[in-house]
Amino acid sequence: MDWLRTAVVDEALRMATALAIGLLMGMERERNPSAKAGLRTFALIALFGVTLALLGEKSGAQWLPAVGLVLVGALLIGAQFRDDNGQSDPGATTIVAGLVCFTLATLVWYGLATLAVMAAIAATVLLAFKTELRTLTLGLERQELISILQFAVLTFVVLPVLPDRPLGPYDALNLRQAWLMVVLVSGVSLAGYVAFRIAGQHLGARLAGLFGGLVSSTATTLVYARHGKRDAALEPLAATVIVIANLVVLVRLAVVTAVVAPSLAPTVLPVLGCGALAGIAGALPSWRATARGTAAPALPLGNPTELRASLTFGALYAVVLLLAAWLNHVAGQAGLYAVALASGATDVDAITLSAMRLHHLGQLEPGAVATVVALALLANLAFKLGVVFTAGGPALGRRCTLPLAAVAAGIAAGAWLLA
Repeated sequence: MDWLRTAVVDEALRMATALAIGLLMGMERERNPSAKAGLRTFALIALFGVTLALLGEKSGAQWLPAVGLVLVGALLIGAQFRDDNGQSDPGATTIVAGLVCFTLATLVWYGLATLAVMAAIAATVLLAFKTELRTLTLGLERQELISILQFAVLTFVVLPVLPDRPLGPYDALNLRQAWLMVVLVSGVSLAGYVAFRIAGQHLGARLAGLFGGLVSSTATTLVYARHGKRDAALEPLAATVIVIANLVVLVRLAVVTAVVAPSLAPTVLPVLGCGALAGIAGALPSWRATARGTAAPALPLGNPTELRASLTFGALYAVVLLLAAWLNHVAGQAGLYAVALASGATDVDAITLSAMRLHHLGQLEPGAVATVVALALLANLAFKLGVVFTAGGPALGRRCTLPLAAVAAGIAAGAWLLA
């Protein structure tokens, strides 16, 4: 009898889960005055779906849920158009929501309760935030819509069809892994772009530095260096934005490490953490000097997921990976360190991800990966400080020297302690 009780309890839980899905979606529809199906109707639709799935399984008539789906759709369409004389909204959303509710209830019976509940919550969110989603959609500029579509193409069209196997000399190149890096960097940039657009720049220099560092720390450094040179009153603010943008690079690399190569986190994160702490300590005086409420100059942002830029990064990543693997084979780690210094001056992500890939292939120790990251960051900081002096002038350069030098010292100290 124990097995019978267990079966009954399991079936009752499935029924209850399906009912909960119907109540959740129906609760939202009940609040909508134009909807002709509400809390009770959706709850009954869910129970109808899970019951038909049960009957179909027990009787062997697997076609029963399909017939039920057609019946629910017909009833909802009939209720929606009845007595409206063409004067009201046909309510396609409620009809589709009812069909989704029925389908999710049947999934519960087939052992996919977690997936069904997740989908039900997502569907309810879409139903509840109609006004906000419409406002957000209408507020998108064409360039931003293109950016989102391009990111979707990179992620859901190109990535799945690429081969996931080692290729090229030393088996160093994996096309899917290389493209995944493109998707990752593009996604971070897109997230920063969206956050910048939503929050705006009225929150000041710190937010501008944060989002600017996510989009492009090099572009942020150059733009604000020019602002500081053009108006001496903006020098403290420009210095704050530049320093924060370069500190965000460390945070971004920490996130990339945790996602791409979590086994390297104990080795790489201390180096990044030392650099961040030292940079914050060195930047505090200039941050205190920055006037509160001073509006940050506009940071011109391009399309962060533009295909040309993304493909360029992918090509750079592949070239650096192959070059690093070859130099590591021919000249050992010294050759790889030379690549880190050369490529890190303009782009930290490519050499960092390449080093992580070599570690995954067993060609590079964790300590060597941390050294590569440290050298690339030091070269990158030196390059950006040169940009500040060149584009922003000596006065702004002196303001940025102490905090950026503190970041470099922290990175070097962290690498030395690990060594």
